[in-house]
Amino acid sequence: MEPWQGIILFAIGCIAGFINVVAGGGSLITVPVMVFLGMPGPVANGTNRIAILAQNITAITTFFNKGFSDFRLSLSLSAMAIPGAVAGAFIGTRLEGVWFNRTIAIIMIFAMLMMIFDKKLKTQKSNGVISRKRMIIGHLSMVVIGFYGGFIQIGVGFIIMPVLVRVMGIDLVRVNMHKVFIIGSYTVVSLIVFASRVEIAWLLGLCLAAGNSLGGWFGAHFSVTRGDRIIKIVLNTLFFIFIIKLLFF
Repeated sequence: MEPWQGIILFAIGCIAGFINVVAGGGSLITVPVMVFLGMPGPVANGTNRIAILAQNITAITTFFNKGFSDFRLSLSLSAMAIPGAVAGAFIGTRLEGVWFNRTIAIIMIFAMLMMIFDKKLKTQKSNGVISRKRMIIGHLSMVVIGFYGGFIQIGVGFIIMPVLVRVMGIDLVRVNMHKVFIIGSYTVVSLIVFASRVEIAWLLGLCLAAGNSLGGWFGAHFSVTRGDRIIKIVLNTLFFIFIIKLLFF
């Protein structure tokens, strides 16, 4: 580990942590940066989980201190996501080399398209009560989300938010409250799987985690603010550069 690498990952972590809590997609920056620094795909994928865990613990605590918590629903959704995360993490540890780069590039392309064409999320009113049908569909969806999160994590916020908003009818502030709890929960088990099968870069991961935690703290405070146009332009520019690098160099 070189000192400048730790500084870069701390700075990138601050940005990614804020983006992750407010919307999602912070790992679309952190994982490619670690690959750029020379980490093998599975190592970058696993190391990123340290930062994700720290960031979400910070966000959960901040939401709780601000009076936002529903641990019963958060726990039941997390319980459905964890088995999928374990299966996804085992597959994720085996994805490396050119196929890891191609997978990230494809996910980035979809993320770019979603940000370009996405409209503001609108809550389908549930009048404060989530119906049995919405509950069942929402919980079953968590199995798939958990698998994807355990597998590669990148951009999982783009998947989980529409489910909580449009399917379950939860308002945006509470969506972020549940989102950080669910992701934090399945990240514990996925990190254990990765740590048992690949060599995690713990020091660099802790630098990234410090940045993610700080960014997550700010993100939780401003969670009702949606990503603005400038952030989308910057992200799309970064994604374009990363995609060219991952696919052709």
